[in-house]
Amino acid sequence: MNAVLRRVLVPTVGLALALSMTAACGKAGGDKKDSAASGDTTSIGLLLPENASSVRYESFDRPFIEARVKSLCAQCKVLYNNAEGSAAKQKQQFDTLLTQGVKVIILDAYNAKSTQGWVQEAAAKGVKVLAYDRLATGPVSAYVSFDNEKVGELQGQALLDALGPKAPDANIVMINGDEADPNAAQFKTGAHKVLDGKIKKVVYEQSGQWDPTVAGQKIAAAVTELGKNGFQGVYSANDGMAGAIITQLHGSGVNVPVGGQDAGLDAIQRVVNGDQAYTIYKAYKPLADNAAELAVDLLQGKDVKSVATTTLDSDTDKNIPAKLLDAKVVTKANIAQTVIADGLYKASDICTADYAAACTTAGLK
Repeated sequence: MNAVLRRVLVPTVGLALALSMTAACGKAGGDKKDSAASGDTTSIGLLLPENASSVRYESFDRPFIEARVKSLCAQCKVLYNNAEGSAAKQKQQFDTLLTQGVKVIILDAYNAKSTQGWVQEAAAKGVKVLAYDRLATGPVSAYVSFDNEKVGELQGQALLDALGPKAPDANIVMINGDEADPNAAQFKTGAHKVLDGKIKKVVYEQSGQWDPTVAGQKIAAAVTELGKNGFQGVYSANDGMAGAIITQLHGSGVNVPVGGQDAGLDAIQRVVNGDQAYTIYKAYKPLADNAAELAVDLLQGKDVKSVATTTLDSDTDKNIPAKLLDAKVVTKANIAQTVIADGLYKASDICTADYAAACTTAGLK
């Protein structure tokens, strides 16, 4: 190669190399920016409401959701937080997920009426919110729960069955769930639909706020107001409150049918022992599995209608894709056919030393 040609080529090659490196650096910078804009496409936020009134969230909902997400999306992870009974704390947790760039949030709202602004902010950022168990306000992308009014109807009918022929002359105390929870209103509506006209009267009705301590205080006030013989049955919206109610009633020398819901292990043991008349078994695994499937579909941009087979309206939005599951009444007579048959508990879980004799009588040992 002659000297002239060499002098021409060297600068040209150098310029081409410089341009190539500049383009490559520019492309890398662009990829980073695009990645930030797209957010975290492998993480699903999971926000559950509390862990004091019901053990179900830590024992069932969380592990079932995490396991099903992992089975559907091996590279996906679940970012979990529990609000521990605080709407303010849950809002902070929600905001943290948005800051982290999560694109799907499974939200079991502690106060469903307060979430409209949260969900609107998420939607504006392209984040999809799946309402879990409780229908959050705001433009949620889908909802999975049980048919809560039917759950209330099951509770009401189970209380009538526990009262038997005494039902038409029975006065009833109702300790409902937290008024901030739309599910509580639906349980209450369903229970009244069955009880009204089939009992003598609801003589005392208060919110127990999903708090066993509050529920115990309310039933103590009812005993004081009505007297030990002033009512013949108690509707409790869940098992956590039912346990406190039963303890308070027994301490006051009152023995009437009390029912709840959630099928917690301690509630099943109270049912076996005859202390609690019934509970409502809402199979957590199908609920969690459907939630996980919907969340992964939302994360991957798929149509949720393959899972969400119906629609319903919230206080703020209409035609929300929804999946609603059925629940079952559990009494001493069908424990083996429900929570044991489904693998929720083994007989050995229920039949500890304190309940061994009752389990034998119930045919569980």
